[in-house]
Amino acid sequence: MAKKKILIMGAAGRDFHNFNTVYRDNEEFEVVGFTATQIPDIDGRKYPTELAGKLYPDGIPIYSESELSRLIKEKDVDIVVFAYSDVPHNYVMHKASIAMANGADFTLLGPDSTMVKSSKPVISITATRTGCGKSQTTRKISLILKSLGKKVAIIRHPMPYGDLRKQIVERFETYDDLDKYNCTIEEREEYEPHIKNGMIVYAGVDYEKILREAEKEADIILWDGGNNDFSFYKSDLYIVVADPLRAGNELLYHPGEVNLRMADIVVINKVETARPEDIETVRKNIMAVNPQAKIVDAASPIFLDEPTKISGRKVLIVEDGPTLTHGGMSYGAGVVAARKFGAREIIDPRPFAVGSIIDTYNKYPTTGNILPAMGYGEKQIKELQETINNSDAEVVIIATPINLQRVININKPSVRVMYELQEIGKPDLEDLIKKSIK
Repeated sequence: MAKKKILIMGAAGRDFHNFNTVYRDNEEFEVVGFTATQIPDIDGRKYPTELAGKLYPDGIPIYSESELSRLIKEKDVDIVVFAYSDVPHNYVMHKASIAMANGADFTLLGPDSTMVKSSKPVISITATRTGCGKSQTTRKISLILKSLGKKVAIIRHPMPYGDLRKQIVERFETYDDLDKYNCTIEEREEYEPHIKNGMIVYAGVDYEKILREAEKEADIILWDGGNNDFSFYKSDLYIVVADPLRAGNELLYHPGEVNLRMADIVVINKVETARPEDIETVRKNIMAVNPQAKIVDAASPIFLDEPTKISGRKVLIVEDGPTLTHGGMSYGAGVVAARKFGAREIIDPRPFAVGSIIDTYNKYPTTGNILPAMGYGEKQIKELQETINNSDAEVVIIATPINLQRVININKPSVRVMYELQEIGKPDLEDLIKKSIK
């Protein structure tokens, strides 16, 4: 019987994991390619044979998603597999329509098909959208587990934007490890705060190999999700973060709704800045689709190293990139800090933007007058630096999870904005985790 020809739509994360768990070494299928979107400069590369396996001695090509229709016809594709996250439900169906109109079936692979089983207990932290607050929630839970005497290995959702052959399994324990693996700004934002807390972080491309390495040194595996993707691992406790600043999105985005329906615990974050009616909307939506889930209310209060620098000044604000781009947020902690501490003006960075930063604004116009911390490669990091230094700001507000001064040279004074999760009321996360561990 002829092999089914597969084309996987992705963004250098879920797509590779789906291939590794379902299609690699599977004689029933031939994966003719991946398509890529969301992440700059991913297309044009290959998924290397070291990862693709014995059936693909030449590796698997990665194309731009814009070529989807042509690829289906030219490669006689039988099935298109959709494998990326944080997109509206109607977006998924538009892609399905393109696939089917060009003669292919369209499918999604779910948790049971793709989750890997661990020999250790697994706690997963996911979300309903990008930018809900997974990072600070994961940090909070890792410290809770550490205080309970547990050795934790944090495994982060993939961000393999470099040489995939060198990123099969990555382990981060010190700041030097960030340089060792040539981490992008997005990677540093996720790994550096954990390293600062004395945690071990794993990431890479082959998540079964990563898991087996992490199991050697951990009592508990902590899955630190990306975007609103569901966990790569079968979980003993499934925690999902929801955002009342985007009330209703928890039922409108893929695969965030999957997470919401699977959750053991839902954290409604940002209650200190959201409207009461929006918090109530999220709460009602949780109860409608997952009435068994425990709900924890939480805030993400901001902390500044030198807040007096902001008062009366003209500021440029740099926020977390994914939150502003495919996350769809038009502001974050930096804007809150600017308003709270009396900035005279928030300048528009767009007139000063260069290169791919201009392209980012064109692709994501809702970003507005905030600068997303784009840095998927050395060239883009330099363009981010140039955009900041071109500006006429008196102070730069850095509201990313890392100190950007570690990777770029800013030619003007800067202030860091930090934020941590703070639960409100009982039971809190520590109470629920203790009960789960017992």
